[in-house]
Amino acid sequence: MAVEKRFHPSVYIAMWIATSSVVILYNKWILDDKDPKHGNFPYPIFLTTWHMVFMTIVTRIMKSHTNLLPGARNSKMTWQAWTRSVLPIGVFFSASLIFNNYAYLHLSVAFIQMLKAKTPLATLMLSAIAGLQTLTRPLVVNITGVVVGVIIASYGEIQFNLTGFIFQEIGIVFESARLVLMQKLMTEKLDPMSTMYFFAPVCAVINAFMFLVFEYAQMPDGLLAALSSLGYGVLLTNAMAAFALNMALVLLIGCTSSLVLTLCGVLKDILLISFSMIFFGTRTTFIQASGYSMALLFLTRYKTMNMDWRKEYKRLTGQETSSPCLA
Repeated sequence: MAVEKRFHPSVYIAMWIATSSVVILYNKWILDDKDPKHGNFPYPIFLTTWHMVFMTIVTRIMKSHTNLLPGARNSKMTWQAWTRSVLPIGVFFSASLIFNNYAYLHLSVAFIQMLKAKTPLATLMLSAIAGLQTLTRPLVVNITGVVVGVIIASYGEIQFNLTGFIFQEIGIVFESARLVLMQKLMTEKLDPMSTMYFFAPVCAVINAFMFLVFEYAQMPDGLLAALSSLGYGVLLTNAMAAFALNMALVLLIGCTSSLVLTLCGVLKDILLISFSMIFFGTRTTFIQASGYSMALLFLTRYKTMNMDWRKEYKRLTGQETSSPCLA
């Protein structure tokens, strides 16, 4: 529900960066089975299933009792539209969640964030293949810059793991395909929470099936024993953190410009890499830092190259009314 703006945009920026960092580091801590002091729960499919079940329940409560899901409340979704758009997108969404989380079993948080810098460019390439985007020389230059930067960062990775690298690359492809399908198949633009309202149930069912096929047999004492060992409080707070991240994104989108979102995303990744170095003792080489810096530079150029700078300046200086903040 859009109401009067209550806080300065910097508050919402800080909330988004904080919740995003907490969710990623929390997931890594839960899935890590190499340190006995960590969660020792190496079952990423179950973790994503739990997140989707939690989001399914919460978004339905919110739709019934609040106005915070305008996209879901005003949607004219039919069964035919659901099977042609939500279901196939949900399949790709599930695959991206599974592979991206499996990467945490093998790679450091810092290296994963470096690899994820390619996601917008992978999305661009798939959009071009689907006929939704025309490649131009500046776009190709930026694509090349990001890819070369990530290759340099990968070369400098001390704890390189091929299995984790492949999982992460597959996850990036599925995530990019999901974004392209949403652009191609979805006729309505949805806010982040409304997106979860439609896709969380699909992902929950698919991921639950995948959990039974691939992970359940790996639990030596069964699911309940594994959950008890991890702690039900950990599961609940982890799901609440994931929910808080989606809410923070809703608030941020309503308060800031595209330029601020782009720059905040870069800042978030840099801070997250720094946090992972502190909390998990991740070592980063000069070559790796140089490659990632190069990738970020070209990624920022790509994201800002088509911006209307005059309009962005007016929004940033308050000369143009922006969307009201949610509160």
